[in-house]
Amino acid sequence: MGNEPRIIVDTGPLVALIRKGDQFHEWATAVVRGLPSPFITSEAVISEACYLLERDEVPVDPLFAFFARGSIVVDFDLQSEWSSIEALMKKFSKMPKGRMSLADATLVRLAELHDEAQVFTVDSHFRIYRKHGRRQIPLIIPDEK
Repeated sequence: MGNEPRIIVDTGPLVALIRKGDQFHEWATAVVRGLPSPFITSEAVISEACYLLERDEVPVDPLFAFFARGSIVVDFDLQSEWSSIEALMKKFSKMPKGRMSLADATLVRLAELHDEAQVFTVDSHFRIYRKHGRRQIPLIIPDEK
Protein backbone atom coordinates (compact mmCIF):
# COMPACT_ATOMS: atom_id res chain seq x y z
CA MET A 1 0.00 0.00 0.00
CA GLY A 2 1.26 3.47 -0.87
CA ASN A 3 1.10 6.63 1.18
CA GLU A 4 -2.06 7.88 -0.53
CA PRO A 5 -5.07 8.12 1.74
CA ARG A 6 -7.59 5.38 1.12
CA ILE A 7 -11.26 6.07 0.57
CA ILE A 8 -13.75 3.46 1.74
CA VAL A 9 -16.99 3.82 -0.23
CA ASP A 10 -20.43 3.02 1.15
CA THR A 11 -23.61 2.10 -0.69
CA GLY A 12 -25.18 5.57 -0.64
CA PRO A 13 -22.57 7.40 -2.72
CA LEU A 14 -22.38 4.52 -5.21
CA VAL A 15 -26.13 4.60 -5.76
CA ALA A 16 -26.14 8.41 -5.84
CA LEU A 17 -23.45 8.48 -8.53
CA ILE A 18 -25.51 6.17 -10.75
CA ARG A 19 -29.08 7.27 -10.01
CA LYS A 20 -29.32 10.80 -11.41
CA GLY A 21 -32.55 11.53 -9.49
CA ASP A 22 -30.97 10.66 -6.14
CA GLN A 23 -30.99 13.48 -3.57
CA PHE A 24 -27.22 13.09 -3.18
CA HIS A 25 -26.34 12.77 -6.89
CA GLU A 26 -24.90 16.26 -7.33
CA TRP A 27 -23.04 16.15 -4.00
CA ALA A 28 -21.51 12.70 -4.69
CA THR A 29 -20.57 13.64 -8.25
CA ALA A 30 -18.80 16.81 -7.09
CA VAL A 31 -17.02 15.11 -4.17
CA VAL A 32 -15.80 12.08 -6.12
CA ARG A 33 -13.83 14.28 -8.53
CA GLY A 34 -11.43 15.29 -5.76
CA LEU A 35 -10.87 11.88 -4.22
CA PRO A 36 -8.00 9.48 -4.89
CA SER A 37 -8.94 6.16 -6.43
CA PRO A 38 -9.33 3.29 -6.37
CA PHE A 39 -11.96 3.31 -3.65
CA ILE A 40 -12.15 0.23 -1.47
CA THR A 41 -15.32 -1.49 -0.36
CA SER A 42 -16.84 -4.87 0.50
CA GLU A 43 -19.03 -7.33 -1.36
CA ALA A 44 -21.82 -6.58 1.13
CA VAL A 45 -21.84 -2.94 -0.04
CA ILE A 46 -21.90 -4.01 -3.70
CA SER A 47 -24.78 -6.38 -2.99
CA GLU A 48 -26.70 -3.64 -1.19
CA ALA A 49 -26.08 -1.18 -4.05
CA CYS A 50 -27.26 -3.73 -6.66
CA TYR A 51 -30.39 -4.39 -4.63
CA LEU A 52 -31.26 -0.68 -4.33
CA LEU A 53 -30.58 0.04 -8.00
CA GLU A 54 -32.54 -2.99 -9.22
CA ARG A 55 -35.42 -2.19 -6.84
CA ASP A 56 -35.69 1.21 -8.50
CA GLU A 57 -35.27 -0.30 -11.98
CA VAL A 58 -31.93 1.44 -12.51
CA PRO A 59 -29.36 -0.57 -14.52
CA VAL A 60 -26.41 -1.89 -12.49
CA ASP A 61 -24.06 -1.71 -15.50
CA PRO A 62 -22.48 1.58 -14.35
CA LEU A 63 -21.67 -0.02 -10.99
CA PHE A 64 -19.81 -2.85 -12.69
CA ALA A 65 -18.10 -0.32 -14.96
CA PHE A 66 -16.45 1.12 -11.82
CA PHE A 67 -14.77 -2.28 -11.36
CA ALA A 68 -13.84 -2.59 -15.01
CA ARG A 69 -12.09 0.80 -14.87
CA GLY A 70 -10.37 -0.07 -11.59
CA SER A 71 -12.14 2.78 -9.76
CA ILE A 72 -13.39 0.42 -7.04
CA VAL A 73 -11.81 -2.68 -5.55
CA VAL A 74 -13.25 -5.15 -3.07
CA ASP A 75 -10.73 -5.28 -0.26
CA PHE A 76 -12.50 -7.35 2.36
CA ASP A 77 -12.55 -11.03 3.29
CA LEU A 78 -15.69 -11.73 5.29
CA GLN A 79 -14.57 -15.27 6.12
CA SER A 80 -11.43 -14.12 7.92
CA GLU A 81 -13.13 -11.09 9.52
CA TRP A 82 -16.34 -12.76 10.66
CA SER A 83 -15.65 -12.58 14.42
CA SER A 84 -14.87 -8.86 14.20
CA ILE A 85 -18.02 -8.27 12.14
CA GLU A 86 -20.13 -10.21 14.62
CA ALA A 87 -18.70 -8.18 17.52
CA LEU A 88 -19.40 -4.89 15.74
CA MET A 89 -22.97 -5.89 14.88
CA LYS A 90 -23.60 -6.90 18.51
CA LYS A 91 -22.05 -3.70 19.85
CA PHE A 92 -24.25 -1.50 17.63
CA SER A 93 -27.39 -3.67 17.80
CA LYS A 94 -29.48 -1.16 19.73
CA MET A 95 -29.06 2.02 17.74
CA PRO A 96 -31.79 4.68 17.64
CA LYS A 97 -32.50 4.18 13.91
CA GLY A 98 -32.14 0.40 13.77
CA ARG A 99 -29.42 -2.21 13.84
CA MET A 100 -26.02 -2.03 12.16
CA SER A 101 -26.19 -3.67 8.75
CA LEU A 102 -23.67 -6.21 7.53
CA ALA A 103 -22.50 -3.69 4.91
CA ASP A 104 -21.93 -1.01 7.57
CA ALA A 105 -20.05 -3.47 9.78
CA THR A 106 -17.72 -4.39 6.93
CA LEU A 107 -16.94 -0.71 6.36
CA VAL A 108 -16.23 -0.04 10.03
CA ARG A 109 -13.90 -3.03 9.98
CA LEU A 110 -12.24 -1.73 6.80
CA ALA A 111 -11.74 1.59 8.62
CA GLU A 112 -9.99 -0.35 11.39
CA LEU A 113 -7.81 -2.24 8.92
CA HIS A 114 -6.96 0.95 6.97
CA ASP A 115 -6.51 3.27 9.91
CA GLU A 116 -5.89 6.46 7.88
CA ALA A 117 -8.85 5.86 5.55
CA GLN A 118 -11.98 7.98 5.31
CA VAL A 119 -15.46 6.57 4.77
CA PHE A 120 -17.38 8.15 1.88
CA THR A 121 -21.02 7.84 2.94
CA VAL A 122 -24.40 9.52 3.16
CA ASP A 123 -25.37 7.40 6.19
CA SER A 124 -25.60 9.39 9.45
CA HIS A 125 -25.06 6.16 11.43
CA PHE A 126 -21.37 6.57 10.68
CA ARG A 127 -21.37 9.58 13.01
CA ILE A 128 -22.21 7.12 15.80
CA TYR A 129 -20.08 4.12 14.80
CA ARG A 130 -16.60 3.89 16.29
CA LYS A 131 -13.49 1.99 15.21
CA HIS A 132 -11.15 0.27 17.64
CA GLY A 133 -13.72 0.73 20.39
CA ARG A 134 -14.03 4.48 20.79
CA ARG A 135 -12.23 6.20 17.90
CA GLN A 136 -14.26 8.34 15.55
CA ILE A 137 -14.19 7.32 11.89
CA PRO A 138 -13.05 10.07 9.50
CA LEU A 139 -15.98 10.73 7.18
CA ILE A 140 -16.76 12.31 3.85
CA ILE A 141 -20.44 12.97 4.41
CA PRO A 142 -22.94 15.66 3.38
CA ASP A 143 -23.56 18.42 5.89
CA GLU A 144 -26.68 17.92 7.96
CA LYS A 145 -29.44 20.39 7.29
